[in-house]
Amino acid sequence: MKLLPLTPAGQTPIRALTIAGTDSGGGAGIQADSRTMAMCGVHACVAVAAVTVQNSVGVSGFHEIPPEIVADQVRVVVSDIGVGAAKTGMLASTTIIEAVAAVAAEVGIGRDRPIPLVVDPVCASMHGDPLLHEEALDAVRNTLIPAATVVTPNLDEVRLITGIEVVDDKSARQAAEALHALGAEWSIVKGGHLRTSELSTDLLFDGDRFLEFSSARIDTGNDHGGGDTLAAAITCALAHGYSVPDAVAFGKEWVTKCLEASYDLGAGHGPVSPLWRLQV
Repeated sequence: MKLLPLTPAGQTPIRALTIAGTDSGGGAGIQADSRTMAMCGVHACVAVAAVTVQNSVGVSGFHEIPPEIVADQVRVVVSDIGVGAAKTGMLASTTIIEAVAAVAAEVGIGRDRPIPLVVDPVCASMHGDPLLHEEALDAVRNTLIPAATVVTPNLDEVRLITGIEVVDDKSARQAAEALHALGAEWSIVKGGHLRTSELSTDLLFDGDRFLEFSSARIDTGNDHGGGDTLAAAITCALAHGYSVPDAVAFGKEWVTKCLEASYDLGAGHGPVSPLWRLQV
């Protein structure tokens, strides 16, 4: 795959911002975002929205950061350091979602604004543990997704947000259309969990055309943080000036390599790993 360029030592690299929750086990969330950003040669700035209590077998709790503190983190980073793109992950509550959407508009992040925004609408962990208060789904639909340059839900999140159960290509297209109708500039329906073929195919839609991005399905149970990693890679490519289709193509290749390099960790699901780039 064609890698994003690294900045020479001593020079200021491209910057990107992740607005998300932490993962105490290090497999997903801000930790996964920061690893991918670093391996893509991007300086990762963070706005912590929640702190989770989790390991490889599940999430046992989380603590929300006050919404004004989340917004202030975004505001001070963008005003001083500047970022080429941003992404969201776990935002936990309606009040945090509303605060993030408001500050994003204020500083120029989001659809039809100078700084593109990748929305990963995190609702639950891969183990099914809730990471979003149920009443916040309306805020995801009506406040967060309309601010998205591209939205990247997994199939469970597609079902929760749109009510569509994706089981084949036809329902995947219907879901992509429904996500786009909520206001996202581009919508992705990921095929990693749709085991209907030997290929994993992600579907991208802009309201007019469907684009497909396929890769070989990687047989591993160590896929913790895969969604975060894909969204972070897309964010990095957008920060480098890629178009959305080119950024999604890069992200798809990146997460496939990370799945190939995934490793055991703890008693549950290990993480996907961008550390393969250290061996290139």
